[in-house]
Amino acid sequence: TWGRGGSDLTAVALAKALRAKRCEIYTDVDGIYTADPRICPDARKLDVVSYDEILEFASLGAQVMHSRSIEVGKKFDVPIVVRNSNFNGQGTLITKENRKMEEVVVSGVALNENEAKVTIFKVPDRPGVAAKIFKRIADGNINVDMIIQNKTETRTTDISFTVAKSDLARTLRVVREAASAVGARHVSCDEHIAKVSVVGVGMRSHSGVASRMFGALAKRKINIEMISTSEIKISCVVDGKRAKDAV
Repeated sequence: TWGRGGSDLTAVALAKALRAKRCEIYTDVDGIYTADPRICPDARKLDVVSYDEILEFASLGAQVMHSRSIEVGKKFDVPIVVRNSNFNGQGTLITKENRKMEEVVVSGVALNENEAKVTIFKVPDRPGVAAKIFKRIADGNINVDMIIQNKTETRTTDISFTVAKSDLARTLRVVREAASAVGARHVSCDEHIAKVSVVGVGMRSHSGVASRMFGALAKRKINIEMISTSEIKISCVVDGKRAKDAV
């Protein structure tokens, strides 16, 4: 089979080569859910979901199908069905987006507890400094997820970003060297964070999703440390101890 996620990827590729009507992936779950059922007992199984939504879920740490198989399915328009090998249920259909999907504003919630936040304090506020820092990080083959920069009144900025916990030790070594090289004050890290995200193609045509998400977190007295958005996704970094309450 073909590398990481190879069984799913090979199955989808074969479905395309054989001109099959769909590719059925049999697993130990009934399909794809709106949230992790182990965390959220009220999670509902999705009957249909778009390729883009599943790709977002995969990138956010949700334990669904491997992204490479979904990318191939999307590129060659191969419908994919995820269903339970021990139960003859309907499962979840992964297919191209249609207008009906946009009626559902949010398709699901993803939780990633395997990230850490790094903050560089008092970074000189001048062109090219951030580029130098992140070039060193890139040269170290470290993938950065969310980034936020706060400008201060002292002609300096504070830069925060998240990385995988497995990369944290290596990241700190690189970042401390980079911070010293550009004249930043100091570097700190926080391993006790988590990222909560909502995903849905309906966000393209509906407003107010962010305010509702932030309001739900506020009701639980959960503070938001970082925010990242895309066309069909909103992610918030929160206290890792409260993350499951957020979901």
